[in-house]
Amino acid sequence: MLMSALGGMSESEPQHVQARVRSAMDAQVINEGRHQGGRAPYGYRVVDGGPHPNPRKAAEGFRLRVLEIDEPAADVVRRMFAEYLAGVGDRVIARGLNQDGIPCPSKARPEQNRHRPEDGWQGSTVRAILENPRYTGYAVFGRWTKHERLLNPDDVSAGYVVRFRRSDPGTVELVSVETFAQAQLLRRSRGAGGMRGIAKLERDRPTSKNVYLLKGLIRCEICGRKMQGAPIRKAVYYRCIARTLAPGSPALASHPKTVNLREDVVMPALNGWLCQVFDPANRDDTVAALVASQGGTHSTGREAAEKRLADAESRLRRHQAAIEAGVDPAAVVEAINTAQAEREAARAELQHLPKATVIEAAEVYARLDSMDDVARAPNSRTPERITGVYQDLGVQLRYDNKKETVVVTASPRVSNVCVRGASCSLTTTLELGQ
Repeated sequence: MLMSALGGMSESEPQHVQARVRSAMDAQVINEGRHQGGRAPYGYRVVDGGPHPNPRKAAEGFRLRVLEIDEPAADVVRRMFAEYLAGVGDRVIARGLNQDGIPCPSKARPEQNRHRPEDGWQGSTVRAILENPRYTGYAVFGRWTKHERLLNPDDVSAGYVVRFRRSDPGTVELVSVETFAQAQLLRRSRGAGGMRGIAKLERDRPTSKNVYLLKGLIRCEICGRKMQGAPIRKAVYYRCIARTLAPGSPALASHPKTVNLREDVVMPALNGWLCQVFDPANRDDTVAALVASQGGTHSTGREAAEKRLADAESRLRRHQAAIEAGVDPAAVVEAINTAQAEREAARAELQHLPKATVIEAAEVYARLDSMDDVARAPNSRTPERITGVYQDLGVQLRYDNKKETVVVTASPRVSNVCVRGASCSLTTTLELGQ
């Protein structure tokens, strides 16, 4: 009984630590208005909130980050909600924003949207903004919290069950809660259409009878978008349609009306290449090629930090030159303080950046051994097994309709224990004729 009691007390201590940490971070968001990380939603921007409240982090140059309303973008968000409540759909809203020349989020903030093309507003972008509760001013750190409950309160040894609950939001308001709630109710009513059957299909859509083995893996070389699967005359095609591009997109100049790629044309060549490259007889050559392909691809953000440091130092030199030229020092004191703070922050970031890691051949061998039999899986009759191998290998395809070629890239991810637990990607490329 004593050992059971001591075991229960020791087991509860990590839960108390977790609760204290989460409560402290919730208080930082709610009471201090901190931004705990990640990209700021469209309509907000991350600004400097002064020195970090933790003395140790402040000494290392870390700064407090808070969210602030970006008024030009905030007006666009309010316009979206107003037009949607007036009965305008997502695509019509996106078309109006493009016609008015309003830059989309990836064009307005290219530094934080490098993974997205600057091709204008899309209906999906408008939908994501209209469904984001962050614009009501409520900040949530950790949307779900874990709760552990004893199966039998009278018998601790029986164990416990884990349940997850949504976090309670705490409260920079951009739209009112009433406006956001009206927009969500209108969206639900439009989706339901006033019929119980349609409402049920809205929540539980039936799965398609067509199996797309290359779903999400093929991109159009012209516009860079993912090609969508569609059945045409009892065959599976992947298509990229020009009319879905945003008006004024540069890709429209050279994009055909429809780009089609037949699946059964690509699959034999793709599977043949995978079976050849990852055949056990060719494993040594494949591992050597993967290890050799790493060169210089592991960026740790050092270049960006060095650029910020050089920019801050150049501004400091300009301000000092202006003072020497006769400018009143009081007029540039704020700009000098800001540049000095950015310089110290960049220096601290450079000191704490992890070193770039290189994957060794032994780690690649271990990763290949842990995977399914790649030489046999592509020829399997089970679609789930084929798609699973494609995901493990990180297969990506780019179709060039002018050259009628498909560039295939296999990037098997190899976990590498380093400073921040990062993982490295190895890539090899092959061109396949259609």
